[in-house]
Amino acid sequence: MKWVYSENLKRPIKSWCTDIEHEAMEQAKNLANHPVVFRHVALMPDCHVGYGMPIGGVIACDNSVIPNAVGVDIGCGMGAIETDLADDCIQDKRQIRELCDLIKQRVPVGEGNSHRHPGKWANFEKYLDNLKGEVPGWLDNSDFTRDAKNLGTLGGGNHFIELQKSETGKIWLMLHSGSRNLGYRIANYYGRKAIGLNEKWHVDLPDKNLAFLTLDEDGMDYIRDMNFALDYAFENRKRMMHIFKEALVEIFGNVNFLQEINIHHNYAKLENHFNKNVWVHRKGATSAGYGQKGIIPGSMGTSSFIVEGLGNSESFNSCSHGAGRVLGRKQACEQLNLEDCDKAMEGIVFDRWKKSSGRNKNGKKLIDLSESPLAYKDIDEVIESELDLIKPLVRLKPLGVIKG
Repeated sequence: MKWVYSENLKRPIKSWCTDIEHEAMEQAKNLANHPVVFRHVALMPDCHVGYGMPIGGVIACDNSVIPNAVGVDIGCGMGAIETDLADDCIQDKRQIRELCDLIKQRVPVGEGNSHRHPGKWANFEKYLDNLKGEVPGWLDNSDFTRDAKNLGTLGGGNHFIELQKSETGKIWLMLHSGSRNLGYRIANYYGRKAIGLNEKWHVDLPDKNLAFLTLDEDGMDYIRDMNFALDYAFENRKRMMHIFKEALVEIFGNVNFLQEINIHHNYAKLENHFNKNVWVHRKGATSAGYGQKGIIPGSMGTSSFIVEGLGNSESFNSCSHGAGRVLGRKQACEQLNLEDCDKAMEGIVFDRWKKSSGRNKNGKKLIDLSESPLAYKDIDEVIESELDLIKPLVRLKPLGVIKG
């Protein structure tokens, strides 16, 4: 742990950050003064400003859940697979490009409207059966058509698929995605419901976006639907990984797939901490229980790590979920230099930078550099800051990158 802050707060803030944005710190203070937050607030070393709660924040709540302390991409998380393919089997970058192009043909990015094979998933019907006719407002006329199309799709923003190699020369597959539009609808619906209820109850909140639901009322409906989104996100990553594995075999022949990891980093879960059952919210953080395998990705162009949790109670058994941003998306497009960003991606197969929706002061369209490695914290510094939370097992270097 780097520091503890408790001045004028109801509960202390315990941080693993070497530095933190002022706005993210103010959000952490709001959590520390929140009426249902338990014991303390924990900030992971990749912490940066979010919506209501900073990304890279961990809290525990007593008999309550805060929808915006989970976030809008419920179940967003990571998948990684170790293979027995040696990196010297890759003759040149053309094979990596061929692999990436093959995956892009089969895994849609963005919304899944162009998906040729909408996914069948038994859990859609199972969820509806368990509702017993009471359909929540986020579910559009009980129709999962859009969500079926989005199964097996990457999404946009910082979601990615990467081919990587370990320091021992083994090829690894990695991807980052979540519950897509389904999770977004659930988060918005219950976030608005929580705000309405807290206003009705005249709750004194430090920020209305931190409105909570009690578990003896609407909170249990949120938990039910959040868990449904977690299952959906897990299935989404699983399906894309299946396509990734098939494509790898098509390009490189017989490959054996060894250990597989599939984890969430936006969720709430009932756990026992400090002798109390509490709802731990990890927003941009992952579980790091003792001996638990995890994934901490860098930015595109930088190393990622397979790690093992140390079960540190002060972080509620949690660790970072990635490198964490130092520049917002708009800032990155306005401030970063194209030449520097190209240099940061040297030697890695990736699609060229696209045009941004933003414009400079002269009205000219900006290049979208929001996912450049230069927009993120140094992953080695992030890992160094949390060596009391995790043990690094495998360091991975990207060879080919597909961005959402």
